[in-house]
Amino acid sequence: MSCDYLINNKEMARQNGIVQPLLTDLYQITMAYAYWKSGKVDDTAVFDLFFRTNPFQGEFTIFAGLEECLKFLENFHYSDSDIEYLVQTLPPNIEPEFFEYLKDLTCKDIKLSAIEEGSVVFPRVPLLRVEGPLIITQLLETTLLTLVNFASLMATNAARYRMVAGKNVSLLEFGLRRAQGPDGGLSASKYSYIGGFDGTSNVLAGKMFNIPVKGTHAHSFVTSFSTLDDLHTAVLLHAETQKQCNLLELAVEWRRRLSAVIDVSPEEASDGELAALISYAQAFPSGFLALVDTYDVKRYNFQGLPSRHRQHTNGHSGYNSNCGSNGRRVRISTIRSTCGYSTVERTLRSGLLNFCAVALALNDCGYRAVGIRIDSGDLAYLSVLARDTFHQVAEKFQLPWFNHLTIVASNDINEETILSLHEQGHAIDCFGIGTHLVTCQRQPALGCVYKLVEINGQPRIKLSQDVGKVTIPGHKEAYRLFGADGHALIDLLQRSSEPAPEVGQKVLCRHPFQESKRAYVIPSKVEHLYKIYWKEGRICTFPKPLVEVRERVQSSLRTLRQDIKRNLNPTPYKVAVSDDLYTFIHELWLQNAPIGELS
Repeated sequence: MSCDYLINNKEMARQNGIVQPLLTDLYQITMAYAYWKSGKVDDTAVFDLFFRTNPFQGEFTIFAGLEECLKFLENFHYSDSDIEYLVQTLPPNIEPEFFEYLKDLTCKDIKLSAIEEGSVVFPRVPLLRVEGPLIITQLLETTLLTLVNFASLMATNAARYRMVAGKNVSLLEFGLRRAQGPDGGLSASKYSYIGGFDGTSNVLAGKMFNIPVKGTHAHSFVTSFSTLDDLHTAVLLHAETQKQCNLLELAVEWRRRLSAVIDVSPEEASDGELAALISYAQAFPSGFLALVDTYDVKRYNFQGLPSRHRQHTNGHSGYNSNCGSNGRRVRISTIRSTCGYSTVERTLRSGLLNFCAVALALNDCGYRAVGIRIDSGDLAYLSVLARDTFHQVAEKFQLPWFNHLTIVASNDINEETILSLHEQGHAIDCFGIGTHLVTCQRQPALGCVYKLVEINGQPRIKLSQDVGKVTIPGHKEAYRLFGADGHALIDLLQRSSEPAPEVGQKVLCRHPFQESKRAYVIPSKVEHLYKIYWKEGRICTFPKPLVEVRERVQSSLRTLRQDIKRNLNPTPYKVAVSDDLYTFIHELWLQNAPIGELS
């Protein structure tokens, strides 16, 4: 089908201003000059962009960054100032005609084929296949790599968080302040959303990519209030009657009444915190979600249990309390029945009392609070205590909706934290995740590479003593073969000249480098992985909107067996080559490998 029929009238989000031809390594330009000077202007090449190992000790990767690659191709052009800089920077012997050549260079002769963005992908299978004039395909290398590497790593990291959190817990990206610079922060927000997060705190990302933006307030907002006198007004109009309500008077009275219910004296609660929460509730009466751990008022001990036996593990141990003198560990779900407690733990004593007082005052004014955020302490334990408090209030005052207030947890959360919190038993509805997500602390780079596999129709192979670095030569197609149970079974690479595998027909699949590893597969479904996205200087297949890419991630992951996706010791997914491609690889290997000499 011609590209003319596939052009979509939608405009892609604007290109990042720093993504331009000079966002590259110097050696790409020096190679371009050497190619030009040696008469290779009309040579054609095929490059594959792929990775060798899945990140995060897992067995899958999510492909992302394709939309940005297409924007880059669409806008590729050396400006006058670019050319002027290169003239000043490159050695003086560079011929002026080369700069004229660069000035007229575009991607009109490039053909880019790719796997659909948001797809689950695997090592050695090319994510992008770039075809066209040698010089321009070489010049694209570094920029394409930087656009795909972090995007795919970030989307994969986010998808892993989504899997461990489960479907019923919301995930928010809170990482802008910890990201590697502004561009890293924007990219993290975009690709964490693709990977399965529900929103971001990054306002610019929300504007640019139409991602839901979420947020509450910081501890500084609470500590900026010292006493109730800091409230300049306490008036709030009733949601239905528009009658004036005095939120301060209502909250103070509710705090008095609540103290007996949750066994916290009003004298233990901070008036400055109450003033802050009232102020925030006035500003956002329909969206009141408050941070409740600003003040650590009074050490709480289990009855008869010295404070030295309390563990604050932040959810890392799998157990989070010692009960009794023998130090026996117990799960959070058994703490109440085994040890007994009569008061709210010290970190939340002030915050929970003040929040509940303001939430009930808002209820009197026709509004319903949203919930709380906990940003420190033992998250499993504190969330269970908070939920128990909400149940007590709901039962005491006949307010069923109070049972369902949202509990948000933040505080340096990673995959292991969430898994441990699940093991302990928690009452958290939403995780706000920052540093570990946006910096990909477990693995800071994916390691995509861009390798020449064909020049002027002749295949090329890179040899290495490390077999993992030997490239698979030539112009190839990739297919995903599905088993009888409907799950993806194997990815198959084969030469483009070969006929595509067919449903119900036996296919010999071989490990590319280990002769004895081979198997017949009779696929129940065959998916051709490549589409042409760029040809003849224009976009042929328009990238899907972000929300559809996000859905693609989850639907693609559902095609994998659970043992491939599990967090601990996942089963490797198989990538194979056809029998024809296997023979071709090894013949080319022998042709190019030097013959040693013994003496």
